[in-house]
Amino acid sequence: MVSTSALWWLATLATQLVAHRQIRWAVAPAHAHALLMSFSFMPMFFAGFLFTAGPRWLALPALPGRSLLPVAAAWLAGWGIYLAGVHLDPRLAAAGLATVAAGWTLFVWRLAQLLRRSRVADRTHLRVIGCACGIGAAALWAAAAGLAADAAALVGAALAVGLWWFLSPVFATAMHRMVPFFGVAAPRLDERHPEWLLWTLLVVLGLQVPLASGVLANPLLAALTFIVDGAAAALVLGLALRWRATQNLRIRLLAMLDLGFVWLGLALVLQAASAAQAWWAGEAHQPSIASLHALGMGFFGSIQFAFVTRVSAGQDGRAQAIDGIAWALFLVLQAAVAVRIAAAWLPSTPTLLLAAAALWMIAMLAWAARHARWYGRPRSDGRPG
Repeated sequence: MVSTSALWWLATLATQLVAHRQIRWAVAPAHAHALLMSFSFMPMFFAGFLFTAGPRWLALPALPGRSLLPVAAAWLAGWGIYLAGVHLDPRLAAAGLATVAAGWTLFVWRLAQLLRRSRVADRTHLRVIGCACGIGAAALWAAAAGLAADAAALVGAALAVGLWWFLSPVFATAMHRMVPFFGVAAPRLDERHPEWLLWTLLVVLGLQVPLASGVLANPLLAALTFIVDGAAAALVLGLALRWRATQNLRIRLLAMLDLGFVWLGLALVLQAASAAQAWWAGEAHQPSIASLHALGMGFFGSIQFAFVTRVSAGQDGRAQAIDGIAWALFLVLQAAVAVRIAAAWLPSTPTLLLAAAALWMIAMLAWAARHARWYGRPRSDGRPG
């Protein structure tokens, strides 16, 4: 999915910017792009991760991989139909997205059953993730309804909810559970309130939707957005700097995770800057394209790259999780994010947008092709899988 979406977006941009040919769009290009890039591949990463780590966290028996086949089949079929509908008919795109939503709803129900069966005392992280995944299912259904009814506002609302109340909380909660630096963020405060950082991040992420919504937006809320996002950015970037002082970032996996967290802080900085500009101009604040790509490509992309690379190397029996090739591809990904943000600041230079799409495609396609050679084969160290 990540390779297909990257190739599709680069092909559409190249057709318009290089070949100077018009593409037929049955769905608004911005919505078509945002839905595919936000929802098509990251939730499947969540599904595989949660059906692997989830039973261990809940002290339940391991689940067979084939148990995810119905979800994966609905997901792949649905996105294939959606992609055709984007260029042919919005109702076809809506049908594809509804198929995706049905598959994800099945996954959420099965995750809820795991939580119900567990007797582990600490289920906070998986409960938060489960709630976020449920919100994601609702956002997918709403987006499908919006496409079917030609209601652009509903699609936009579904995208905002999916971004800030589904994808962001899952990444933040998984990092809080798994990444060691969160446990040493503020030792004295952690001792009294061990989950303060998790709830603080969740509140900040949750506020992004109402603060920038079309219903509530006004200059005063732009000022409030500046205050909230500015304070949150200071917290996130301060934690990232603290981690740099306490961890050996020569370990490339730790460096990847730290850089991914920095992108979250920069996304909040860009949100705050956009809000300040709107407040100064007396206008309603809308999320900036730069901040959304810092979040989606920078934070989500970097953390997913690090986690999937680490798990794939471990499953293949490789002693070094992040080798030179993986690190080089990660740096290409970082360059793609930087160029995309520059393109948002310089909309009159479309070649930057094309360059960002090309760099993203190179990183994702090479990354996926490399791992595809490892999956389903005997481990490289000779041990049983």
